Amino acid sequence: MQRTKAVLLCLAATACQPPSDAGKATIGETRAATGLERAAIESGVITDATRTSPVGLYQRSHEAGRDSLCVMPGNKGGFRFGMEAVFGEEPSCRGEGTARRTGDKLILSFKGGARCIVVAQYDGDQVALPGVVDMACARLCEGRGSLEGVSFPRVASDAAVALRVRARNGDPLCADQ
Repeated sequence: MQRTKAVLLCLAATACQPPSDAGKATIGETRAATGLERAAIESGVITDATRTSPVGLYQRSHEAGRDSLCVMPGNKGGFRFGMEAVFGEEPSCRGEGTARRTGDKLILSFKGGARCIVVAQYDGDQVALPGVVDMACARLCEGRGSLEGVSFPRVASDAAVALRVRARNGDPLCADQ
């Protein structure tokens, strides 16, 4: 009986909510925050990613190595980045390029012949790559490495810190250009 009341209460609360437009947003548009999400942003519980610059250092250390992403200011309001994901002694992925922000997404365009473009989720505190990336991105990886599903939590919001980070081989990940 208690379970039935709980289900009915949830259904009633859901019925009072306005229809969601979450599925209607396209690339280039930003999904509007729900009432609860907007309240959390206004109270400071969660970050408003649409107003937070992605410039900084994102890094995760784990048993197989360290994944790093540095984002620097670029030309015409865009950004440039360097990225390395390490999966043990040999397998790794590394690349650099330009980025642009669209709402809660970072569109990463890697340099090189076969263009690898990744649309990453950006929430202000983390950059998360999707579980499936373009096949052109395989050229960025050695061995059995893959960029699929790699995430980078923010450790610094400072361009100077991001500029100092080094790749596994000792080269600067985000060289000053």
